[in-house]
Amino acid sequence: MAVLLGVALLATIALPFFHMETGLGNDGHKSPDKTERRAYDLLSEAYGEGYHGPLVLLAETDGGKEAAANLNKVIEEVKNYPNVAMVNPAVTAPSGKVSLITVMPTTGPNDSATIDLVHLIRDKAPEIEQQDHIKLGVTGSTAVNIDITQKLNQALPKFCLIIVGLAFVLLMLVFRSILVPIKAVLGFILSLGATLGFVTYVVQDGHFQKLFGFYAEAPVFNFLPIIVVGVLFGLAMDYEVFLVSRMREEFKKSGDAKKSVLAGIRHSGGVVTAAGLIMVAVFTGFILAEEPMVKVMGLALAFGVLFDAFIVRMLIVPGVMTVLGKSAWYFPKWLDRLLPNLDVEGEGVMEEVEKKQREYTKESNIRLLAKPLE
Repeated sequence: MAVLLGVALLATIALPFFHMETGLGNDGHKSPDKTERRAYDLLSEAYGEGYHGPLVLLAETDGGKEAAANLNKVIEEVKNYPNVAMVNPAVTAPSGKVSLITVMPTTGPNDSATIDLVHLIRDKAPEIEQQDHIKLGVTGSTAVNIDITQKLNQALPKFCLIIVGLAFVLLMLVFRSILVPIKAVLGFILSLGATLGFVTYVVQDGHFQKLFGFYAEAPVFNFLPIIVVGVLFGLAMDYEVFLVSRMREEFKKSGDAKKSVLAGIRHSGGVVTAAGLIMVAVFTGFILAEEPMVKVMGLALAFGVLFDAFIVRMLIVPGVMTVLGKSAWYFPKWLDRLLPNLDVEGEGVMEEVEKKQREYTKESNIRLLAKPLE
């Protein structure tokens, strides 16, 4: 029952993750008391949101007689694109072959309509080059930020796959089990989804913003998912090893699966609880910062540790281990022979010490028996 409740809770919190949008913050997300925010609002009121996200088009021509006419034709065409508020006259270099064109979109730099406009111009570039003999490229801070965000979003699944895959292999080597590593990585995926879902719910959807000190709805910081994956994964696997290694040690001694789970909670639960509380307190300090990017990182990491340490590791993991029983420690013999044994707990050393102690005791008893009675 506890496992089902924990999974249902985290799965519900993770739902907003499926409509998460990432991007970079701007002055419009800062406190209204800041001069940067007041300046941003005044400029937006006067010139529109697109003033803060201009697109710079680089047009390359052959410098011929028809170059100027073709360039004007392209400018007129761009003016008719959706979401274009204004196109400034081209600024041409002395060579006459390179020109810069500034395009003001109607929407802000992080708006999906602005992203669509960048893609539209790039999609039209080959057609323009073929018809008007003008090479057209899109640059500027807005386009660069859009490209960085898209590259990060594309890299995130591969990054997660590599980390989770390597963790599964290492945990399998350490615990000599199939189900324990699967349970560990699935628990991390669940806590990661809940973390990003909660951040999306607060930062992007605008809920509880006053409670956490946010002042406007904004896209999630584009570097945040990769940062959260790296930091939270390391902490999650630490907590997993703290708990499960003690369970494995007890199970090898007694062979009682339920008793080993209780021993793991009794001996290592306090360590995980203390470590989780310390990290939550540390990351909560970042939530108190004024910079929105720092604040959102603190929010994500604080609640990520809260979800993983106290719901996944202290609630779901013991429950799953209890349900699995002895089958949790099943490991095929052929796989056991094939894979190296990583003695991270020092079991081999302890066995050697016990062996030496038994030999020493045996030799001592033999000497005592051989000694003549006085």
